[in-house]
Amino acid sequence: MYNENEKLQYKSIRVGMDDETAQEALNNLSNYLSRYYGKKVIILLDEYDTPMQEAYVNGYWEKLVGFTRSLFNATFKTNPYLERAIMTGITTAEYSAVRKFAMQTSNGSAKAETMSKESIFSDLNNLEIVTTLSTKYETSFGFTEEVFNALDEQGLPDEKSDVKKWYDGFIFGKQKDIYNPWSIINFLDKKEYNTYWADSSSNGLINNLVKKGSPCIKMMMETLLKEETIDVQINEQIVFSELDYSEDAVWSLMLASGYLKVVAAEPLVGNRRKARKYTLALTNLEIRFMFEDMILRWFSHAKMETNEFIRALINGDIESMNAYMNKVTLKTISYFDTGNIPSDEEPERFFHGFVLGLMVDQTENYIINSNRESGFGRYDIMLEPIEKTNDKYPGIVIEFKVINPRKENSLEETVEAALKQIDEKNYDAELIKRGVKEENIQHYGFAFRGKEVLIDGR
Repeated sequence: MYNENEKLQYKSIRVGMDDETAQEALNNLSNYLSRYYGKKVIILLDEYDTPMQEAYVNGYWEKLVGFTRSLFNATFKTNPYLERAIMTGITTAEYSAVRKFAMQTSNGSAKAETMSKESIFSDLNNLEIVTTLSTKYETSFGFTEEVFNALDEQGLPDEKSDVKKWYDGFIFGKQKDIYNPWSIINFLDKKEYNTYWADSSSNGLINNLVKKGSPCIKMMMETLLKEETIDVQINEQIVFSELDYSEDAVWSLMLASGYLKVVAAEPLVGNRRKARKYTLALTNLEIRFMFEDMILRWFSHAKMETNEFIRALINGDIESMNAYMNKVTLKTISYFDTGNIPSDEEPERFFHGFVLGLMVDQTENYIINSNRESGFGRYDIMLEPIEKTNDKYPGIVIEFKVINPRKENSLEETVEAALKQIDEKNYDAELIKRGVKEENIQHYGFAFRGKEVLIDGR
């Protein structure tokens, strides 16, 4: 039935095959199946854009788009063995294409080029697009409330209310109360609540867009996590190239992905084509927990580094303290935050509050005091160990100073002035009075100039 060349084509499908072989593979397979069964084939392609999302996140987007367009052309357009095809996905892969052409001018011929937007679907004919807002097939994307019958059969009638909170909320077209089938099946099997569907994919694109998004996006995410709603414009045709600059495109993607649900929609007036305004909320409890876990992961590394700073502070590791503080100020603190005017009080206040914030996790080990009298003045920060006889936790006094160029020529002189002030003002007096041994008290001076920080101690 198959000639030698076709057998070689079939055997060439393997990991590491060249692009041309891969692009023609489904066309060739359609040929083989059609001839064997005597009928044309139906192709079902699920989540066609998942590789594109990964390519977008990991930096090989343009290369994959070109490959995919050729694959789709061979599979869906020039495939004579195809009966019909269904593809599922949530984005439209548009890209910029340069069209070169020749034209005749009064001075002779000339070459010209123009830039246009094209899609991976540009070559395909007779496409029918069904979105989450379409009424067609609106009951075909998940379980309806008939799922309650399954709960009864599994002896879980008392779980209906919680199941609804966790896995309901999806809306397709006008059909509400659609339940996530993957999560429901897993819940019925394991009989415990978990983020089954949310954990079934990396969510890398959504994670990147929210993490790297504008302050406005982060504030709106905070609103959603408080179980409130946001009002945004939604365009059903989500284009990857718009995700970098269009906040509305981000919300459109999250809606199409199932992370958001429509609470209310602006009525469509006439035949206008502009994006409509929608009121959106997080789909359900599973999605809320997914985003909460995602955000916590953003700060897990920062928390680890913060713990390292506190450990260095307690252990007297001056070098590590300097490394941490300078890295933080360089990457995350602006001159607006720290001030750029010598001897201005604002920078001291800023760093004072910043270091106090780092110490929050130490309330089990320390009594944290700020700007109180001790000896002959007022210290900036004092850490009083709760266990006075435990040498593992020393008493700590911290003084902050911004360089004053009229008195100091370097940060070294400024930090020395801070340490001298601790000694001269006898800030240790309060700690000693409360039972901390004098030899177990550490002094730290923090000196600042713009984003430069120098810490020393004794």
